[in-house]
Amino acid sequence: MDAADLDYRARTLTGCIPPTLVARLLELGHEREVELQAGRGEWFCALEWARLLASRGRREQASEVLAPYVATRWWTAARATAELLEEWDRAEEAIALSRPYAAAGDRAAVHFLARLLARHGRSHEAFTLLRPGIGDWFLAACLVDVAAAADLDEQAAALLQARVEGAVPACSDPDCDNVRIEPSNAIDLLAAIRERQGRIEDAIALLRTRKVTSVNGRDQLADLLARHDRLADLRTYAATEHHGHAAQRLAEVLEERGDVEGAIAVHRTYGATPDGMWQVAVPLSELLVRHGRRDEAIEVIRTLAERPGGAEDWIVHTLCTLYADDGRPQDGLAHLDALKARREGREDWDFFWMRLPLMARCGRLDEAIEQARAHPEGDTWYAARGLAHVLTEAGRDEEAAALLDRHPSGGGPSRAELLIDQGRVEEAVRILQEPPVKPPTPARDDPFSTEPPF
Repeated sequence: MDAADLDYRARTLTGCIPPTLVARLLELGHEREVELQAGRGEWFCALEWARLLASRGRREQASEVLAPYVATRWWTAARATAELLEEWDRAEEAIALSRPYAAAGDRAAVHFLARLLARHGRSHEAFTLLRPGIGDWFLAACLVDVAAAADLDEQAAALLQARVEGAVPACSDPDCDNVRIEPSNAIDLLAAIRERQGRIEDAIALLRTRKVTSVNGRDQLADLLARHDRLADLRTYAATEHHGHAAQRLAEVLEERGDVEGAIAVHRTYGATPDGMWQVAVPLSELLVRHGRRDEAIEVIRTLAERPGGAEDWIVHTLCTLYADDGRPQDGLAHLDALKARREGREDWDFFWMRLPLMARCGRLDEAIEQARAHPEGDTWYAARGLAHVLTEAGRDEEAAALLDRHPSGGGPSRAELLIDQGRVEEAVRILQEPPVKPPTPARDDPFSTEPPF
């Protein structure tokens, strides 16, 4: 085995048995196959087989399963082994195993080792390990967590404050007021420390200086205000925060307190702003559904979908799903028909595939199959995957497998899953283990090229 090859396959889930299908094999009782493949370089099989052995008290055998992978010096395998050692109360061995990778500068290993040390009473050592990486957002976030256990909040705050004060212009344009701070989350982390110290006003003041207010759909300031029951401040912030995430947090708080009407009103108020409904339509519809008001949820999404430019595929898909869940698939089809008519009879596959489950629910699966095959994109691999899914849902596995067989390059995992369910495990494994085609890395001199790999 080769570490680079293992890493490529694990990252891209190509040329290997992916975790979902390993779980499926075990679920269906194919332990012997998983054990066999674990010894043949299938990482996800090895990982699950080792965990299964460990759960049965066979710790030495579990270690032996992972040992060949660890021998390649692949950090992912070393980490998995270290996690098992920690579970077995052998933390010192886990630390010793992880340390060479961290010493070599592996960022993920540094992060893992620091948290491992902190969990076992060595927070000061973890802080020292992380300190040189303060300019890295990932390691800086870990340092702030470790600082709490080490009682080193002020030292961490000083490091971050220096980074904030050392911000430099983001570009040479004199009219640009953006700055570059490293780590990019320095303000957020400093605010987290201040909140932890009880200095709430300082934390709020810091968060109001951010340029980027939301990360992964969450707003740290909105969350802070909610945690400290400052609903008046949260309402004020929600009225001006343009992503709609503060309004979403306010609605969550109100719903948690039983004020469903208030939560709905928050969404509707924000939705009345220019383009506001785009941000809140889905969470508003989900809120209405949670409280048994599916008709209102449908009306929210339908109204947005019928606006000029509102027929985005994700909006239409949300509407069709709501119709289907409400037992009204025919209304979903009617909406798609109207949309198709507005587009002069043209319907790209991005919208056509939404018809398939709706037609199946109406008892028109055979008609759906005929229409899919007649569609201009009906012979593509992605169309085959969509149609195969509908056939599988209808219990027509053989037809789904035959359909996917016509597109071997695009439906590998789906074909393999069907074969596993049919007990044809060897065929499934053969499909999954087809060697991955690695894209060539183009030679270039420009470090800021827009061509992949970025």
